[in-house]
Amino acid sequence: MSGTARIVENAVCLGCGCACDDITVVVDGGRITEARNACPLGLRWFGDGSLPGAVLGGRTTAIEDVVGEIADALRAARAPLVYLAPDLTSEAQRAAVAIADQLHAFVDGVTSATASAGILAAQRRGRAGATLGEIRNRADVLVFWAVDPVLSYPRFQSRYAPDPAGVHVPNGRADRTVIAVDVGSQRGPDDADVRIQMTAEEESLFVASLRGYLAGRTLGGGPILARVTELASRLTRAKYAVIVTDGESAPQAVELPAMRADSLIALTQSLNAPTRAALCTLRAGGNRNGADTVLTWQTGFPMAVDFSRGAPRYAPEDATLSRLARGAFDAVLLIGATSALPPSVAGALRGIRTIAIGPRASESAVDASIRIDTGVASIHESGMAFRTDDVPLPLRAVLPTPRDTASLLKALGAAIAAKGGAA
Repeated sequence: MSGTARIVENAVCLGCGCACDDITVVVDGGRITEARNACPLGLRWFGDGSLPGAVLGGRTTAIEDVVGEIADALRAARAPLVYLAPDLTSEAQRAAVAIADQLHAFVDGVTSATASAGILAAQRRGRAGATLGEIRNRADVLVFWAVDPVLSYPRFQSRYAPDPAGVHVPNGRADRTVIAVDVGSQRGPDDADVRIQMTAEEESLFVASLRGYLAGRTLGGGPILARVTELASRLTRAKYAVIVTDGESAPQAVELPAMRADSLIALTQSLNAPTRAALCTLRAGGNRNGADTVLTWQTGFPMAVDFSRGAPRYAPEDATLSRLARGAFDAVLLIGATSALPPSVAGALRGIRTIAIGPRASESAVDASIRIDTGVASIHESGMAFRTDDVPLPLRAVLPTPRDTASLLKALGAAIAAKGGAA
């Protein structure tokens, strides 16, 4: 480390939804050389912090002129889409929603393609949740349902549960029982105290039988009943049980069953009769929860919001993918890290005039007519982000941004307003 190195403490990593806020970043020579406390996923996310700063595809590279050109293109569109990709501050997300409102556009993000099942289930049933801090301090029984945090959320176990000591579990791991529920190839942690296995086809029957057992009814028999009885007895003896599941289907991963979220919400609610219980749904990184929160705050809905009639309407049954498939959009404003787009969405954008604004937009594989490089939230841009449990965290930039996303979007909104809003 050179004498000119700069140390930034308590930086926030958005590599996954845990949003660890205890990272010490070392900057030397304008590059990140260390990210202390970061897991391998976090190290990859921080990288060395270097970014291009290009403006490509416009008639000029003067950013003011390009913003005006984008405003003209979006105003001329009959049915524009504003799409939120990850790695944005909540301030940038808010500015993007404002643009969608101005344009009478459809606004959506990766949530509708990767995590909509859990959100819709919670809207139907409600949800017994908890903050990660409450889980750390209270949970004495943890059920990892078809998820091993080591793979996608590497520091969850060491920061929240089961490893750290808590107010009501002062001996940490020794005071906790860890149960792994394996569903087909989706396994829980290798070091679990108890392991319950089932096929993917058995899952819905297993959860239904477990809920029935908790209500005093016995459904079915044989091997399923034995496993149901074992899990139920351990859960009902808990002082505070937490079911941990994955709420985000990652590209190339096993797709999450559509009814799992609904079933686990109902199971957690049933458990709150004999004991206290919460459901912890893990989400991927890049401030995805922030997009849902900002949209809800601004429109009342967390995803798939249609402004075409001048007021927000909720359209989760007809979200971005289905609309792209039938050619419903003639222009797309894509904001955020295009590398994190679901492959199905990236493929469906081909042939539609797309404007990409975000980190490494100039290097993106997405076919965009105009590309503007901006910074990454928490690395180059300060602001706010939301953890997987919807707790807001302040972000402090550790490197200068090639171009601030929120400021650029506000300038674009002003240019659209100056030209008269939607055409």
